[in-house]
Amino acid sequence: MNDASTSFAKEQLRAFVERIERLEEEKKSIADDIKDVYGEAKAMGFDTKVLRQVVRLRKQEPQERQEQEEILTVYLHALGMIADDQGA
Repeated sequence: MNDASTSFAKEQLRAFVERIERLEEEKKSIADDIKDVYGEAKAMGFDTKVLRQVVRLRKQEPQERQEQEEILTVYLHALGMIADDQGA
């Protein structure tokens, strides 16, 4: 590589690293904001463990969620954790 292309590559690399660093800082800030919201919910009496589960489930497609619920029911039946007249 010649000096011009080496210099250009270094500047590109520096730009990528700086962008990544800014995004990492934004990500940390957003994670802190999310933590604060869960703290507020907990202070209002909501179960944050269940709240996190609800958020995770809402990200799934309905069909995917239904399939996981059916598999969970089968597993719980197999382990005797739900009676045959409960669940599915």
